[in-house]
Amino acid sequence: MTYAVSKTDEEWRAELGADQYAVLRQAATERAWTGELLDEKRAGLYACAACGAELFQSGTKFDSNCGWPSFYESVRPEAVELIADNTLGMVRTEVRCANCGSHLGHVFPDGYGTPTGDRYCMNSLALEFTPGDDA
Repeated sequence: MTYAVSKTDEEWRAELGADQYAVLRQAATERAWTGELLDEKRAGLYACAACGAELFQSGTKFDSNCGWPSFYESVRPEAVELIADNTLGMVRTEVRCANCGSHLGHVFPDGYGTPTGDRYCMNSLALEFTPGDDA
């Protein structure tokens, strides 16, 4: 897929911290319960930490008790790219930023009690939060 934001590996390494680079560009996962956005409760917008593209509104965030920030839908279906992920001996769906291709986390069909039934389980390191209206 061709992304609106396309950079070399060297450019990404220069712009992102080591931990963010590992998550966003190498599909690593931060340790559960360690992300700074896990307990964020304010209204606002979550964007891609690599390119700034809008990804999730705070009104769709819910406490899934999984150790990572969870949302039940993205701001727009086209804001994220969903890719089959068969690594680690399991079948999952990877979530990437549709604007730059950065790894954000995974989506699971176990968001019980949410309007969509989905749980977008995101890495805090992959997101930037801007407080404000949730519109």
